[in-house]
Amino acid sequence: MLLQNSTYLYNMIHHLAKSHSLVNAWMNELRDVNTQQDRARFRRNLERIGEVVAYEISKTMPYAPVDVNTPLGVYSGHHLAHQPVLGTIFRAGFPLYQGLLNFFDQADSAFIAAYRKHDKSGGSFHIHQGYVTCPNITDRTLIVADPMLATGASLITAFEELLDNGTPSAVHVFCAIGSTEGIETLHKRFPDFTLWIGDIDDELTAKGYIVPGLGDAGDLCFGEKLQH
Repeated sequence: MLLQNSTYLYNMIHHLAKSHSLVNAWMNELRDVNTQQDRARFRRNLERIGEVVAYEISKTMPYAPVDVNTPLGVYSGHHLAHQPVLGTIFRAGFPLYQGLLNFFDQADSAFIAAYRKHDKSGGSFHIHQGYVTCPNITDRTLIVADPMLATGASLITAFEELLDNGTPSAVHVFCAIGSTEGIETLHKRFPDFTLWIGDIDDELTAKGYIVPGLGDAGDLCFGEKLQH
């Protein structure tokens, strides 16, 4: 695996499938062509992985002391020093985003509408990004969810515009499946991020699709589209 050639890049990746947990079972179901027929289950598995990642990211964030008034006194506890900004790329990212939002339920949100626009031959494509909305992210934790990190092109395009809205204190990228090539491409353009990823596949097709991957996450979540 190419990632093992870079100690820093390898260390900033949280590869969830490498540590045996329920995430392994959910990832298997996401990939399985039979289980994929249950659209609600597919979305829920993505959402559950998002909840796990939200909990793990919360351990890395800064906390501040807080006094809590109880019926019998005052408790000295801790809470998040700031709320994160959760971002996602339409449309396949919604279930991952919902999992994050279930736990970071007071967070602000950023939304990116982007898709691959293929040329007539189908052999190459560029990223068409038609809509971005984002709050101020200066000195805040930015968490961006995108289920498939294939070539890295869509995330790079998204980050280039998101970072016009400030300089975050930390950046986390959250994907269900990624390719080694896509991870390294993203790292070369934006080196200071932490990646949380369900699993990593080594192969990309000539058209930039992950193998074995899981197929089109957006179609599996919400149904096949006429536009390609």
